[in-house]
Amino acid sequence: MTATVMTATTGGDDARLVHVEVDTDRKLPSFIIVGLPDSSVRENRERAMAAIRNAGFQWPRRRVIVNLAPADLTGIN
Repeated sequence: MTATVMTATTGGDDARLVHVEVDTDRKLPSFIIVGLPDSSVRENRERAMAAIRNAGFQWPRRRVIVNLAPADLTGIN
């Protein structure tokens, strides 16, 4: 299953579009975010998992891969 959504981030006074693609696979459960610097990945991983739980959904027992593009944005958090 693949899902795509457009969102935005701010960097100073500018807004930039971010293309988010999410894919799930029946492999061992894991959560991977690509397209961000290493230190930001850990924070965003926890935020995404908390948002899913707080919205009343169960975290899937699947491998979840999230791709954020463009990867060179520095204001994503």
